[in-house]
Amino acid sequence: MEFVITGDGSSTLYHPEVGEHYHSKHGALQESRHVFLETGLAFFLQKEQTKQAAVLEVGFGTGLNFLLTADYAAQADLDITYCGIEAFPLEESLIFATGYDQFVQATLWTAFTEQYQKAMQHKVRLSPNVQWQIAHEKLLDFTTEDKFDVIFFDAFAAIHQPEMWTDEALAKVCSFLKVGGVFVTYAITGNLKRSMKTLGFSVEKAPGAPGKREMLRAIKT
Repeated sequence: MEFVITGDGSSTLYHPEVGEHYHSKHGALQESRHVFLETGLAFFLQKEQTKQAAVLEVGFGTGLNFLLTADYAAQADLDITYCGIEAFPLEESLIFATGYDQFVQATLWTAFTEQYQKAMQHKVRLSPNVQWQIAHEKLLDFTTEDKFDVIFFDAFAAIHQPEMWTDEALAKVCSFLKVGGVFVTYAITGNLKRSMKTLGFSVEKAPGAPGKREMLRAIKT
């Protein structure tokens, strides 16, 4: 693993075995905010006129999406429950060396670093606004009785991790989404659009983050 500085000055990690970076080289911070916060969570909250949401993330990775969500929740007084699925959690030393502390409130970063290992065992409360956990297992092994409002699908690209983008994998994760819930991912392909439509989603192209013209947002009907 090695750190790489992306186009907006934020860092990401390069995974040599997968052959891919955890975030866009054009800007890790920009991508996370645009794809998952703005196009996903904020869109859902505005659509439903609510200040609470349950988020399921596929590919917890470095924790950037979660940290930005927690900071957003604190600023907007939102009530967020967050579950990240991660089959191969990163070592604490890598997580804490990302430099992401500069993008969130100090109290949230401190709680995050103190609770990282605990969150892999059970739900913990990061702040008055946010509960979180990390499901340390593969997507197809993941089970829960919880239902979610928003899915952040942040697996590695299909060319490097095809098993995460199969009809079976997509059907599995989407089974946890409520009707009216929102699925977002940085990618958009013909196969992905067809799969989501088959699963009963209304699919739309949304503007992509820097470096990508378009991304996919889908609403469960």
